[in-house]
Amino acid sequence: MKILTANRLSDGIAVWYADGGWAETVEHADLAHDKAAEDRLEAIGAKAHANNEVVDVNLIDAEVVDGIVEPVRLREKIRAAGPTIRNDLGKQASKAA
Repeated sequence: MKILTANRLSDGIAVWYADGGWAETVEHADLAHDKAAEDRLEAIGAKAHANNEVVDVNLIDAEVVDGIVEPVRLREKIRAAGPTIRNDLGKQASKAA
């Protein structure tokens, strides 16, 4: 499975394509289960990049754990959660609140 991620150009926040827009959390990112779906997400990312909405657009590996989408690679897990040295900062702090 793949999901589409990028950084929002206006503030640099990591975002994921979900439900027709860019979400700040990965949990509900649109999943690509086949090549056609991957191509669709890549086209969406290319258009958003061309429109100066996002930068560093990438399809990344993901899995569904307990019904929630999660990145596979450590780098992407960190981008999804926030700083690794302080759990009171970043997106992980918002989840605890």
